[in-house]
Amino acid sequence: MASSEEVFEKVQEALVDALGVEDDEVTKEATMVGDLGAESIDFLDIVFKLEKAFGITIPREELFPDDILTNAEYVQDGKVTADGLTELKGRLPWADLSKFEENPRVQDFGNLLTVNDLCRYVESKL
Repeated sequence: MASSEEVFEKVQEALVDALGVEDDEVTKEATMVGDLGAESIDFLDIVFKLEKAFGITIPREELFPDDILTNAEYVQDGKVTADGLTELKGRLPWADLSKFEENPRVQDFGNLLTVNDLCRYVESKL
């Protein structure tokens, strides 16, 4: 099994390659969208590179809970409800949702995922 540092290095390499950013920009605290400029199309490339680097399969719904964020049962007035937050926590146990919980606006969800969250996700798959 790969160490946390080895996982980070491979994730960093995949992100540098997919996003055209510099190594030093890909810190564990960097957000995928806000800091690194990832767009939805980039995530397909990132997923492909991570699957190849680690020999894992990454189902889309495990990283992108669109079905929760677009469901009227879990979203009201543009914010994720308490039930929706419970669903997100169950689906994304590797993600730190504490900041999002403070103001769970759907439009802010894309800027939530950090490099460290991605590393924890990969570690959970290994």
